[in-house]
Amino acid sequence: MSGPLLKVENLTKHYPLGAGFLKKTVPTVRAVEDVSFSVDAGETLCIVGESGCGKSTVARLLMQIVEPTGGRVMLEGTDITALDTKALRAWRRKMQMVFQDPYSSLNPRLTAEQIITEPLENFQRLSRQERRTLAADLLRKVGMSPEMVDRLPSEFSGGQRQRLGIARALALQPSLIIADEAVSALDVSVQAQILNLLADLQQQMSIAFVFISHDLRVVEHIGHRVAVMYLGRIVELAPCEPLFAKPVHPYTEALIAAAPIPDPMRVRAQVPVEGEVPSPISPPSGCTFHPRCPIAVERCRFVVPPLVPIADGRVVACHVRAPATDIPASPPTSTNSSLTPVVQPQTL
Repeated sequence: MSGPLLKVENLTKHYPLGAGFLKKTVPTVRAVEDVSFSVDAGETLCIVGESGCGKSTVARLLMQIVEPTGGRVMLEGTDITALDTKALRAWRRKMQMVFQDPYSSLNPRLTAEQIITEPLENFQRLSRQERRTLAADLLRKVGMSPEMVDRLPSEFSGGQRQRLGIARALALQPSLIIADEAVSALDVSVQAQILNLLADLQQQMSIAFVFISHDLRVVEHIGHRVAVMYLGRIVELAPCEPLFAKPVHPYTEALIAAAPIPDPMRVRAQVPVEGEVPSPISPPSGCTFHPRCPIAVERCRFVVPPLVPIADGRVVACHVRAPATDIPASPPTSTNSSLTPVVQPQTL
């Protein structure tokens, strides 16, 4: 296969809010706005940001659990957003999801064998022996005993349940796995086991991961590249090591500075970010981070910054640190101008 395994182009999701009978306009929350990125086979792209920035919405859009308002999701060169239900069903074998909560994501009435083999039986019939062999092999692959095939989810610990969820995702031999906060509900020691398991599986099977997390320690451990989201948009996308060594966007700086350091003798420099996350009902125009940004200039108030390539393979949306040469420094004078401010509400 030439080109990236997954390519996302201008992905957008708007949620209209309820309106009364006499209201002529319906307010809209722009959960995801013009998001683009790609993922190669065997690569891990991490998506980070504050709660409500649109990370989980991106995961649902990639899986086609919800339909996008605009944009495309290209998997192995095929636009899966344009497929009908029957055609999309076949493509679902190539992408699977590991959910955040290992307790509610498993059917409590099914055994481990049934949970693991259920996805495959949606596409082909298996004999009793085939189901048992498959379940035992996958349990072994995720570091669990094959003798556990007859246990119910209530008989497993939280870490074992998440391993069971990973085994279920592997049953269809996907090329892409979306992991939405896959370790956030686990203890730190169990988190390390699951992260090491995912890294080993990736090395063995060349699986690509889109790993969604708010924990920067986890991201730094597992990621190859990192996309930083704020209010539905990507503000910085960079290889993992350069991003943590020298963040460029002020919001990325603030996120990294806010992460705790497990060393009482080290103190991180504080990044002055004031104010609260803007309201999704009346968001700021231009760069949505400008009301909280310590380096904002006049242009930030009225023009949405584009993602601009800079050194070390990263792209950044910032008028000050990654200025685009084709954007004027003064406000547009005509309401018909292509630079009319775009209002970006906060994500769901």
